[in-house]
Amino acid sequence: MTDTPQGTLLLRTLAMPADVNVNGDIFGGWVLSQMDIAAGIIAGARAKGRVATIAIDAMKFIAPVAVGDVLCVYGQIDRVGRSSMAVGLEAWALRGRHGDREKVTEATFTFVAIDVNKRPRPVPPEDGAPVAV
Repeated sequence: MTDTPQGTLLLRTLAMPADVNVNGDIFGGWVLSQMDIAAGIIAGARAKGRVATIAIDAMKFIAPVAVGDVLCVYGQIDRVGRSSMAVGLEAWALRGRHGDREKVTEATFTFVAIDVNKRPRPVPPEDGAPVAV
């Protein structure tokens, strides 16, 4: 495991007491939702419009997140198909808001570009690149 986040910083948020599970750690579903928000930001920018999450693959929880940690989500577009995109994500915790940084979660989220009728649409080319078929 690398000690440097991979991808672009997409989201930073503070883990709060309202987000804990029965064990006193931050609930995994909260971390997942922050990652989905972050992935939607980069996927929507690449698709130049509306996108929807269609799959979460290979979600791996590596370490717990604690109240007071800053959750930092990094990501990049790993693959673009005709209407879908795979977004690679890493979540890192900045311990106690300013302490050591530790990788806590990684995953791949798949998004599809959708039109105004919520139907799949092609992902537009990036910088003159041809559309994938």
